[in-house]
Amino acid sequence: MTAINRRRAITGTAAVLGACGLAACADGSRSTPVTPSPAKAAGPIAATSDVPVGGCHVATEAKVVLTQPKAGDFKAFSAACTHQGCPVSSSTEGVIPCNCHGSRFSIEDGSVVQGPATTGLAPVEISVDGESISLA
Repeated sequence: MTAINRRRAITGTAAVLGACGLAACADGSRSTPVTPSPAKAAGPIAATSDVPVGGCHVATEAKVVLTQPKAGDFKAFSAACTHQGCPVSSSTEGVIPCNCHGSRFSIEDGSVVQGPATTGLAPVEISVDGESISLA
């Protein structure tokens, strides 16, 4: 049986704490937010009726948020908040909300309306065919 000496115990503890510190830094305190790309989806990701006029609808599997600023005008953005990557939520209140930390984005262009996010949501190309919305 090998005895653990004081130096080995301190070195091992420092290594574990260092790894935990790196994981914490990479998880929530990054200076440049990471925005996941939309998932490639075959076929429609939503129906036009899912997206309220003046609001937004999150197509969860496709990782996009669909908006309809004016009747018949559909837009799409990444559904990951640029602050810390939390998913944004569906809304009928004229903004794209992130309920994790309170950021709000424009349904017109994905720009930041209220922080803490400092970067807008990335636009996503879509196509509307009749009542179906698909990734372009």
